[in-house]
Amino acid sequence: MKVLVIGGGGREHTLVWKIKQSKKVSSIYCAPGNAGIAEIAECVDIKAEDINSLLRFAKEHHINLTVVGPEAPLVAGVVDEFKKEGLRVFGPDKRAAQIEGSKVWAKNILNKYQIPTGKAEIFDNPKVAVGYATRQKMPLVIKADGLAAGKGVIIANNEEEIRKAIDLIMVKESFGEAGKRVIIEEYLEGEEFSFIALTDGRDLLPLALAQDYKKVYDGDKGPNTGGMGCYSPVPLVSPQTYNLSWDKILKKIIYALFREGVKYQGVIYAGLIQTKDGPKVLEFNCRFGDPENQVIIPRLESDLIEIMEAVIEERLGKIKIVWSDKVALCVVLSSGDYPGSYEKGKIITGLKDAQILEGVILFQAGSAKKNGKVVTSGGRVLGVTALGSNFEEAIGKAYQAVEKIHFEGMHYRKDIGRKVKS
Repeated sequence: MKVLVIGGGGREHTLVWKIKQSKKVSSIYCAPGNAGIAEIAECVDIKAEDINSLLRFAKEHHINLTVVGPEAPLVAGVVDEFKKEGLRVFGPDKRAAQIEGSKVWAKNILNKYQIPTGKAEIFDNPKVAVGYATRQKMPLVIKADGLAAGKGVIIANNEEEIRKAIDLIMVKESFGEAGKRVIIEEYLEGEEFSFIALTDGRDLLPLALAQDYKKVYDGDKGPNTGGMGCYSPVPLVSPQTYNLSWDKILKKIIYALFREGVKYQGVIYAGLIQTKDGPKVLEFNCRFGDPENQVIIPRLESDLIEIMEAVIEERLGKIKIVWSDKVALCVVLSSGDYPGSYEKGKIITGLKDAQILEGVILFQAGSAKKNGKVVTSGGRVLGVTALGSNFEEAIGKAYQAVEKIHFEGMHYRKDIGRKVKS
């Protein structure tokens, strides 16, 4: 079987790494890929959003299965175009992908079907939005409606921060079309966690829970990022919260989408929070998480290709997943000043020394090859994942590996997983 993976980040490196282990797969291509992916698959110089070129490549190279990693091509309708040509592709179609592509659309579905979520109002006028927000209890959460690479959610603690957030999103249009509308939402207190499942439109299959770290600095300080680290499993989530999340949120959203005439197939990612009133939805995503993938997939002992085929062929109900009982923890190494502007082309050293450590896997993201050396090419450069028998061991291995890696301006959080007791 020939497989094409679309994307070039840490999530896609993880997918390629796992897909390569399948006995069903003979060759793997990745578009556009990165320096790490190039070591285990053939990288193709096609951007993830260039649907026409991707389609042409898949047909010319007789690709048997295409796996879509990032949200942008899913929201743009890559699955619809591949299916029109009779090609097998893993991921939700354009209409289903609205669950991430439009926070307004998703919030309206949640409210209509009484799925637990924070109270919110929607605005398309910045002055009206500011007027409403400044009258509310603070802090407040200001969200851009569309895709913003994980950076379109701002927590505002006072009137000045509210004005700055709305100005950034709606007036300065820092996230482009994504900021035409904003959601102003109540701030929810509690433990956040990621509950990701697979669905074929009828049946649901849960993946292992994960908890990521959105803020750029230790102690959850600073602006939101795409994710600075992650771990799995999540002992801080109680069995009661897990069961309520499954019954009242995951199952209910698939039912709600079905009632709305949306057949959802692929990954459904629920960003949840465990509050005193039970679990509530913070957001939905239409793809595997990043960096959640870097801790969930290494714990998966089953063949990922077989699971994806079951989703496409609508026989997910017959699949049983086998998980490792090990703890997986990922520390993200980012470019200096990320999530703001940052320099590229910094030489990365120590990768070989880090990846030979027992239980350590390096998943590259913003990396490229230049003059035979691996250099930085993005904000989040790579994820250092470690597997251990408990949290203490996984944390120790991950940070031991981190210490061997260096590039100019390298930044990482030093508190990933430390709040969890083994």
